[in-house]
Amino acid sequence: MDTSYSELRQNLKRMIDWTTDNHEPAFITSHKERKAVLISYDDYCSLAETAYLLKSPANAQRLLKAILDSEKGKNIQKHGLIDE
Repeated sequence: MDTSYSELRQNLKRMIDWTTDNHEPAFITSHKERKAVLISYDDYCSLAETAYLLKSPANAQRLLKAILDSEKGKNIQKHGLIDE
């Protein structure tokens, strides 16, 4: 969603609710061409965690390999119920 700084000021609660409910960012512009992004706290935390995990090239490679292996059905363990 794109919005202006003035519209954001007038509708801040609605914009926060929208970004939180839809898990989508709101792009904010001002008359001076300055830009900002409003995202929910949960989405911010998710992005920060992803950036942290991918910061190390070795860790990024391990995560990518795990995703590819999972997509191929590798490394999946099936557990049955324990009989009592």
